[in-house]
Amino acid sequence: MKLRQYGFIAALLLAASVSGSGPMPPDTIAVREPVASVSVVDLDGLADVDFGDTEAELTRRGILRTDVDACGPTLAGHDTVSPIFIDDRLVLLWAGDPARTPEGIAAGSPIAEVRASYPAVRELHAPQGTYRLDGLLARQGDRAYLFLHDGHTVQKIIAGYASWVHRLFVEGHGPC
Repeated sequence: MKLRQYGFIAALLLAASVSGSGPMPPDTIAVREPVASVSVVDLDGLADVDFGDTEAELTRRGILRTDVDACGPTLAGHDTVSPIFIDDRLVLLWAGDPARTPEGIAAGSPIAEVRASYPAVRELHAPQGTYRLDGLLARQGDRAYLFLHDGHTVQKIIAGYASWVHRLFVEGHGPC
């Protein structure tokens, strides 16, 4: 894995763990994205992006953007989804709100909904003394979802190849 990718993963984990998850102030109105603009992340990837696609292929199709001021490449039309490439292949997608799974799980979903949607989910505990989030791992074949949570609600969704999803959790790196 490239050093840039380790840094990217570490920064996302840190950002997810320090982000506030408390109630919204009463004077704040939540504005949801229109349904048509919501990215659905499934165990194959996104509608126009599949796990295993190369950086070159996604760039050629105009989906992978490197001209944006971000900590790594971004996906056109998927502002809240960050791609992670290993050896030039897409292996993980980090998804924030409003992106969701086909079952409707998104950042902000109660973990009880995750357990109901994915009955075989496995509990992963962050190392004590760290600022990392606990996780729920829902694996299906060689693919998996990792739902990082604060004990109550989902903070971030990571989808991709199960071995890379688990490795990311164990090693504790973020996409920046």
